[in-house]
Amino acid sequence: MEFKKLTSSDGFDVALYVKKYCKLYKNQELRLYLGCDSQNKLNTTYATTLVFNVAATGCHVIYRKEVVPLISDMWTRLWGEAERSVETALYLREHGIEIDTIDLDYNIDPKHKSNKVVTAAVGYVESLGFKARIKPDLLPAAYAADNIVG
Repeated sequence: MEFKKLTSSDGFDVALYVKKYCKLYKNQELRLYLGCDSQNKLNTTYATTLVFNVAATGCHVIYRKEVVPLISDMWTRLWGEAERSVETALYLREHGIEIDTIDLDYNIDPKHKSNKVVTAAVGYVESLGFKARIKPDLLPAAYAADNIVG
């Protein structure tokens, strides 16, 4: 599964990269946050991000961007975010890497449209053994994805 750095257009296998990064910071507290966001314009664009939080020193972000034909149905588009996050988390798990959380860019507040996906998406993520977080929690991977997709 190919990801990129924010500073380069070169692609790399995400599992190999994570293993090298974890080895480099093996003596520090390292957390991995995974998330996805999407945006509709002429097409639908998804950005899946993996955020490395190294103790109190800051974050490092890698990402995967995908452009697909326009998905006008909101529920289907938002569900695609959960699917891409889970697909990446499962790929990493297959390679011996566990992430700390999947940050879902959905809101628990019913006044937000994304609330319609919360129960299904959280259930899906947690049924696979991953921890899910939603708004209003702090979601570093979802925020990073939002910046990349735009």
